[in-house]
Amino acid sequence: MAKKSKLKTLLAVEDDPGLQSQLRWCFEGYEVVIAGDRAAALAAVNKYHPAVITLDLGLPPDPTNASEGLATLGEILSIHPHAKVIVVTGNDDRENAVKAVSLGAYDFYQKPVDPEILGMIIDRAHALYDLEEEYRQLLQARTTQLEGIIGASPQMQKACRMVEKVAPSDVTTLLLGESGTGKELFARALHNLSSRKSGPFIAINCAAIPEALLESELFGHEKGAFTGASKQTRGKIEYADGGTFFLDEVGDLPQPLQAKMLRFLQERVIERVGGRSEISVDVRVICATHQDLQDLIKAGKFREDLYYRISEVTLKIPPLREREGDNLMLARVFIDRFSREHGQSLKGFSPEAMQAIECHHWPGNVRELENKIKRAVIMADGDYVTPEDLELNIVDRKENEPLCLDLRHVREEAERKALQRALTVANNNVTQAAELLCVSRPTLYDLLNKYGLK
Repeated sequence: MAKKSKLKTLLAVEDDPGLQSQLRWCFEGYEVVIAGDRAAALAAVNKYHPAVITLDLGLPPDPTNASEGLATLGEILSIHPHAKVIVVTGNDDRENAVKAVSLGAYDFYQKPVDPEILGMIIDRAHALYDLEEEYRQLLQARTTQLEGIIGASPQMQKACRMVEKVAPSDVTTLLLGESGTGKELFARALHNLSSRKSGPFIAINCAAIPEALLESELFGHEKGAFTGASKQTRGKIEYADGGTFFLDEVGDLPQPLQAKMLRFLQERVIERVGGRSEISVDVRVICATHQDLQDLIKAGKFREDLYYRISEVTLKIPPLREREGDNLMLARVFIDRFSREHGQSLKGFSPEAMQAIECHHWPGNVRELENKIKRAVIMADGDYVTPEDLELNIVDRKENEPLCLDLRHVREEAERKALQRALTVANNNVTQAAELLCVSRPTLYDLLNKYGLK
């Protein structure tokens, strides 16, 4: 019984007693639960919450018609939308199989049932479900702890771990990243995970405020300090007392203000414009920029001593193109959000749209992706978002092949590339190549023959 409890649950919705018996015993590694009609299928889904379900479209009370099977499919997905449903049809019922896929089924398989082939489809579906479930769990964990930062890629996990380490301290932190990568989200996460989270979070963008007004915005001014200064006004730094001050686009800070900012960082005191007294401010400082500050220092446009003050810890936020798999994760989050906002009932992305999202370079990063998805939700006519809705072209792909999640194909491609690389490094010396690959020479010869390499 202990061994059986470790088996994965597979729900087979089938009314034929002969096929029920065959399905019950032919899938190694699975505990097969049988349901003979819609009611039993829905009860099993609620009880077992299976990752993969095989569904015969010909169910009672009308097994010669696909209407009952399609209705069952809709109800299954309504209560378990992440399930991978594989519909099983007769050889002459391809039209209904395609319709089932359009309604949300993962795949279809035509009778007669070949256990080996159907087993491969089930294994692949379960692997994809596990991958997506891991993404969902990581997403839930990260959004809970890091206030909306979404990403399960190794690159983003590394950045998030660094946020968790740095946040409890008051160290001045510099966030580096291209436009649209979410630098302010990271700054807010640093604030929210710190001991200052109950204090204010005050942000100012150096590039968005005219140079003539920026000093007053940062440090405040006294009454009569300049024309129009009719009253004493506190600056953004002073408003951040007891909390966090976020200086965005610090690379655009005018040089006359860089010396005053340096003094504030060193002494934690400010002077308002037109003022004579020093004001102490207890604040944690986070800066961000998309520019290369080292290049600005070499060009004489940014003070080197200020750079060292603001970069006690530097956190680099990866661009979207370097975040493996995060583009599709973010796309799903955005389509759910905007569908609710605009009253749409979209079911997701077409395979071509997913391919286009995967292969687009995303120069505008997450901000560009968010805008594309918002437009697509508004423009989509069907149940699924297409590349045309996204204004993306699938010819932008890095490789002339579709996105492949077939684990066997992925493994074979990895083996082929490793063989080719080893042969190149070993200058076609088979013995050396075998040593590099940690296999015997006979094994290497078998692999070379398998992949047609000489």
